[in-house]
Amino acid sequence: AQECQRRHPLISTDNLIGGLWDPSDGDIDPMQLCAALIRRACRAGAEFHRHTPVVGLVQHADDTWTVQTEKGDIDCDVVINAGGYRVNEIAALMGVQHPVASMEHQYFLTEEIPAVRDAGRRLPLLRCPISDFYCRQDKTGLLVGFYEQQCKTWGLNGIDPHFTNALCPDDIERVADVLEGAMARMPALAQTGIRSIVNGPITYTIDGAPLVGAVPGKRNAYCIVGLRAGLGEGGGHGWLLAQMIVQGDACYDTWCIDPRRFSGYGTVALTALKAVEDYQNEFRFHFPHEHRPAGRPIKTTPLTAVLAAEGAAFDVVNGWERVAYLKPAPDFIEEHSFRFSAVEDVVAEEVAAVHTKCGISEICGFTRLALTGNDVHNFLDRMICGVVPRTAGKVGLGYLLNHQGMLKGEATLANLPDGSVWYGAAAAATVHDMDWLHAHLRPDEDVQITSLTESHTTLILVGPRAPAIMAAACLINGATVAELPWLRLCETHIGIVPAIVMAISFSGERAYEIHVNNAQLHAAYAALRRAGEAHELRLFGSRAVESMRLEKGYLHWKADMLTEFDPYETGLERFVRMEKGDFIGREALQQRQISNPVPKQKLVTLDIASDIAPAHSGASVYSQNKIVGTVTSGARGHRTGRNLAYAFVQHVHAAEGNELAIDIIGTMTPAKVIPRCQFNPDNSRLRS
Repeated sequence: AQECQRRHPLISTDNLIGGLWDPSDGDIDPMQLCAALIRRACRAGAEFHRHTPVVGLVQHADDTWTVQTEKGDIDCDVVINAGGYRVNEIAALMGVQHPVASMEHQYFLTEEIPAVRDAGRRLPLLRCPISDFYCRQDKTGLLVGFYEQQCKTWGLNGIDPHFTNALCPDDIERVADVLEGAMARMPALAQTGIRSIVNGPITYTIDGAPLVGAVPGKRNAYCIVGLRAGLGEGGGHGWLLAQMIVQGDACYDTWCIDPRRFSGYGTVALTALKAVEDYQNEFRFHFPHEHRPAGRPIKTTPLTAVLAAEGAAFDVVNGWERVAYLKPAPDFIEEHSFRFSAVEDVVAEEVAAVHTKCGISEICGFTRLALTGNDVHNFLDRMICGVVPRTAGKVGLGYLLNHQGMLKGEATLANLPDGSVWYGAAAAATVHDMDWLHAHLRPDEDVQITSLTESHTTLILVGPRAPAIMAAACLINGATVAELPWLRLCETHIGIVPAIVMAISFSGERAYEIHVNNAQLHAAYAALRRAGEAHELRLFGSRAVESMRLEKGYLHWKADMLTEFDPYETGLERFVRMEKGDFIGREALQQRQISNPVPKQKLVTLDIASDIAPAHSGASVYSQNKIVGTVTSGARGHRTGRNLAYAFVQHVHAAEGNELAIDIIGTMTPAKVIPRCQFNPDNSRLRS
C-alpha cells in the first residue's frame, strides 16, 4: 500500500492492501491518433470520405456490396460495420441486428491540483474496483470517471441524426455515491473544483466482450463493434479482424469476441438489461461458474420448471438454462470461488450415482442440423478431415478444419433410417457451424440444411442400469433399444413419444442420447423417470459431465479445440485420413506436417497436486519457472480421485511423466503429465 502511495501520492492507504502495477499503461490523444491512422491508411492506398452519410447497403449475387451514400455509390468486396454507438443503424441496412446497447458514461475534468502540477513526473492511471472509479492525469489536473450503480442506457429509442460530436446532459447527482468513495480514496478531490463534465455514450454487448468478426448469416460482411474502450482496444482487435478478412481466421482463436457466439436471442431489451448489469460490475471479478441474473431465463424448454422444482441449479449455455447440479437443500446458494466450493461434494455424489447406478439429465440447446439431399455424404466428406459414416443407423465423430489446417469444429454425424444425416455440435456452435457449412456448399450440390436446435432437446441416460431403464421405458422395442451397440442409433418410442436414440457417451459410462421434439419432451422425461424408479434413477447436471469427460480424455469445443492448433497438436490424429482425398484444410495440414514434422505444442493431461482449487482456463504452465504452456480446462475427476487439467505445452515438455507446475491462485503447484484417458481406457463400460 505504501508503494502504491509513493507512485501516486494523491491516494489514501486506508483499508488498502495493495495494487497491481502496469508499467506500460498510459493514454493518448484520440484525435491525433485517428488523424495519424487516416494519414497512414491513405498513404497505403485507402480513400477517406468525411461527412458522407451512408444511406444503403446492397449485396449482389456474387456477394459483393454497394455502399450507397448521399454523395454517390461505392462498390466493394467487403463491408465492415465499425459504427460505434450507431452500430445497429448500420446493421439495419444489412437486415441484421447486433446485441449492442449504449450506456451513458460520465467523467469530469478537475481544475489544477498543486500535487499533480508539482509531482515532477506523470502520475499513473488509477482504477479502484471498490469505489467504481478511475482517474488519470489531465495536464495539471485529473480526469475522473465513474461506473455508478444508478446507471442509464442511451439511444434505445433511436438516435438523433445530428448527434455527432455531441454529449448527453450532465447528471452529476447520479454519481454522488461513487464520487464519495473516490474522495475517500483521493482526499484532494474534495478540495478541487470541477472544470468540466463529460457525459457520452459507450457501447456494451450481452457479455461485455466486443463483437469482432463475420456478421452472422452474411457473406463478406464483418463488424468491430461493442468496444467499450474503442480507442484502446481498436489496435489489437483491428489487427485480428484484418487477419480474419484476409485469411479466414486470425492467428489466435477469437471465439470470445466472435459475433456468432450469440444465436439470435440478443434482443434490444435483453442487451439493455445485460449492459446495465455489466456497467454496474465493471471492476468486479467474474468468478468461475458465475452466471449473473439479468435477463434470465431467456431460453428454456418445457422441462426447465420441472427440473427447477426437483432442485436443479442452472448454468447458462448460449442463453439456454442448463442443469448444473442438484441443490443439496432448497435454500442452498453457491458461493462462487476460484477454489473448490461446497458444490464439489454435490458433484461427487452425482458422479458416484451415475457410475454405480444411473442418472438422467437434459442437454438443451445442443446444435442439431438436419442435412438432406443426394449429395449429403459427399458434401460432408469434403468438410470433415476423417471418415464420414455412411451406413444407415451408424453414428460417428468428425472434425472440420479451416483453410490453414487448424481445428474449426467438431460434429457428431448420425445417419437416420430415412437417409438424412443429423449433424450435432456444441450448443454455442449453432450459428458458427451453420455459416461455415453454407459458405462451402457448392451451387451444384443437392444438400439442404435445416436447423432443429430450437425444436428438439436431448435427454441423456447414463450408467450401468441405463439398459434396464431403456428396456422398461420403450414399450414397443425396448429390448432391442437396450442392446443398441455403441455408436449406433434407432427409432423408437419413449412411452408414447417418438424418439431417436443414439448409443453414445461423453462420460465414459454406458449411455443413451434420447432426441425428442420439445412438444413431447415432458412426456418422454416422465416415462423415463417412471421406468427408473425401480433402478434408483437420479437427476444430475453438467458439472458432473465436465468431471467425467476430463477423466475420459474427451475434449470441449472452444475450450480444448481451438483454431490455434491442428488436429495433431490436439491429439486427434486418429480422426484424420489424409489418404481419403480432398477436404478443406488438407493441403495446409500436409504442408504443416512437412514444415513441422514434430508439433511445437501438444495438448496434454495434467495431474495437479492440489486439493484446494482446480486449474482454470488461461492459467500458465511452468517448467523451472519459465512459462511453457497454458491450461484450457480443468476439474476434479471424482472417479479417479485426481485433480485434472488439459493444457497446451511445448512439445519438449509433453512426455508422460514430465514434472511441471501450474499457477494455482498464485501458488506454483506441481503437475505431472499423465495419459490422456484416465478412466476405462479400453472402453469396456461403454460397450457393456
